[in-house]
Amino acid sequence: MTFSVWLLVCFCGLTLGQEGLPQTEVASETGSCFPDMCKFLKEFGAMKEKQEVMETRQTETENQVLVLRKKGKVSFSAATGGSGSIGPFNTDTTIIYRRLIINVGNAYNQHTGIFGAPVPGIYYFTFFYHAGGSQVASLSLMKNNEAVVTTSDHQTSHDGADNGGNAAFLQLQQGDQVYVRMPANCHVWQNDYLTTFSGVLLRPL
Repeated sequence: MTFSVWLLVCFCGLTLGQEGLPQTEVASETGSCFPDMCKFLKEFGAMKEKQEVMETRQTETENQVLVLRKKGKVSFSAATGGSGSIGPFNTDTTIIYRRLIINVGNAYNQHTGIFGAPVPGIYYFTFFYHAGGSQVASLSLMKNNEAVVTTSDHQTSHDGADNGGNAAFLQLQQGDQVYVRMPANCHVWQNDYLTTFSGVLLRPL
């Protein structure tokens, strides 16, 4: 029995036990505060229960984060899959790498192309592309809508194909998003092996 419930039983039980006493004696011994006190203790008990539920949920979340921090196992690698050209489009486009090679920790979403940091830490990301030389090729590594590093190649009439890539170390907070964006009027080729996106947690913070 919790302390708040024990107080509720004592105060309310005392009030109920005094119902058989003469009114003057009850008034002299308890005054008019016990009914208000019972109401207060009931409300306090309900608030205490809600608080305990919230604390339990918070503890469970913190334990999950601690497990990830101790294990330090967050890594993924994926390719675009498919065949043919992605783009050019008239707007910036997030590249979706649908063919999973590895996804330890399930932090990369193969349906959106976005990696969400599960824990704060130092991460390392790489991205590579294959493209035709007759059109502009360009990709940027994005962190929360801001470009971090870019790789690109100009359009040429004498170059049959282009390959490019880049990489970066990033300090991320839990919930930060990292993805690869292709600018408007650019293109890359999609397949199972050449146009890829990878990341790994190096050290939790």
